[in-house]
Amino acid sequence: MNIIKNFSLGLLISLFLSITANADKIKIGTEGAYPPWNSKDASGALIGFEVDLAKELCAIMKHECTIVEQDWDGMIPALVMRKFDAIMAGMSITDERMKTINFSQGYADEVASLAVMKGSNLEGMDTPEGINLSLGGSDVKKALKTLTGALSGKTVCVQTATIHQNFLESGDVGKIDIRTYKTQDEVNLDLSAGRCDAALAAAVAFTDYADKSGDAVVLVGPTFSGGAFGNGVGVGIRKGGTDTIGKKDAKLLKDFNRAINTARKKGIISKLAVKWFGFDASM
Repeated sequence: MNIIKNFSLGLLISLFLSITANADKIKIGTEGAYPPWNSKDASGALIGFEVDLAKELCAIMKHECTIVEQDWDGMIPALVMRKFDAIMAGMSITDERMKTINFSQGYADEVASLAVMKGSNLEGMDTPEGINLSLGGSDVKKALKTLTGALSGKTVCVQTATIHQNFLESGDVGKIDIRTYKTQDEVNLDLSAGRCDAALAAAVAFTDYADKSGDAVVLVGPTFSGGAFGNGVGVGIRKGGTDTIGKKDAKLLKDFNRAINTARKKGIISKLAVKWFGFDASM
């Protein structure tokens, strides 16, 4: 009897080890400097909405995942060069980026906003509450006209290589003095120090900073979405090809899409969004 039990136990252990050994191992790149999407705690460990979500998606896909840190401005080149297999870094889905990489379906919305220090003469701008650049119309035209006048001659700070920088450089709000920074943390610090008249980023990036720092940072003007701001945040994946590695990338894209669907239906994304953003930002 003991022999049978030992044999059964040995068989189960062998089966478990076999499954573990055959599990897909993937690396996911994130910035670790864009709270609350992704950041680091006091010990240097990666935390945030996307870090938690990545773990949930990997569990659903039954992939063995490692989350690695990567500077924002080198994120897409590092993916293409196979430093990691996927990007989860608050990266909005845009037509321009899709020329280089693929995206999963969106897992969260990211509305953008201007921020100033309390007492700024930019507070109280009369604009629609939120504008979707993709829709056009009178509200969009009115908001852009108001912003063009308000930002004339102002210095606006923004993280480099972002949709926010692209918008400021598009000419939609006139010609302004744009100051770029490597990280959002640097943007926040210079805004607080008075070296920026205003800054542009994801609205939650500013509210998270204000809550944690106690600095009197306030959102002004409308929130932005659509157009240059993309169609939500998704997982970046290399474009699949016909070779073995390319087919693996194509399969990984399907795996992420299925996992996001499952996580959405189970309420996992909503729960994590409320935890990190304070509201349901799931798509």
